[in-house]
Amino acid sequence: MKRIIAVNSNTYHDFTLEEAIKGIKEAGFKYIELTATKGWTEHVFPTMSLRELYEIEEQLIEAGITPISLSGHTNLMDNDRLDDFIANIRLAHFFGCKYIISSIGEAHLEDKAEVSDQKAADNIKNLIPYLEDYNLILGLENHGKHGTGKHLKKIVDLIDSERVVVNYDTANAIFYGEGDLDLKADLKTAVEKVGHLHLKDKAGAKAEWNFPALGKGKIDFEALFAILKENNNNSPFSIEIEFMEEGASDLEEVNQAVKESYDFLKEAGFEI
Repeated sequence: MKRIIAVNSNTYHDFTLEEAIKGIKEAGFKYIELTATKGWTEHVFPTMSLRELYEIEEQLIEAGITPISLSGHTNLMDNDRLDDFIANIRLAHFFGCKYIISSIGEAHLEDKAEVSDQKAADNIKNLIPYLEDYNLILGLENHGKHGTGKHLKKIVDLIDSERVVVNYDTANAIFYGEGDLDLKADLKTAVEKVGHLHLKDKAGAKAEWNFPALGKGKIDFEALFAILKENNNNSPFSIEIEFMEEGASDLEEVNQAVKESYDFLKEAGFEI
């Protein structure tokens, strides 16, 4: 099976982008999802100087690693943060990415009622001209109140633009979804609008922050891969490993988890 398979640089949350590029290359991967999440992982960021950005670009070129997407998570329901996201759109374009990824974010009306799906869709529609100008696709990630693919598909349907797709995070659906979520059923519900995936495993209890290397948790990836194949969905994968809540013990643990994930996907029949 041939598809683009990247590693999300957020996997190297406590480490430098240079260390991430080196580890990703040595594991055997050729693509990266760059992370520009304010206050969390700022491996690349719009406030960097042009010299800094060119230096990162050179590192990627020398390593033979291609940026396919940029994780630019911003609260898209906070109008005061939309300029931040537009800056991330421009940053993604600078690195030649095809996708920019964000969760929708949380917002409430004055009476604390949750904002409707239609309001969320209308807000995101304001970004479409920028996505068109910079030739990018926005992947909305299932997260928080919008934790399932089923819910996100409703919003993507309301937006009704080829520029906006579901970024399906396999572990977030379990972690944020209500009750004992049937992951296979949830993916099937959303699959026609899934355009990018975060492959993330889940171990431990439902609400436990425990996201190990692929194949080390409880997710039946073989069944998920079969659903994608049945629906001719060849969307890019971006591997994200977030370990336990305290993070990885050291850089060696991160590199080992990335290599284990590479081996897992090779064993599953993917060309990387």
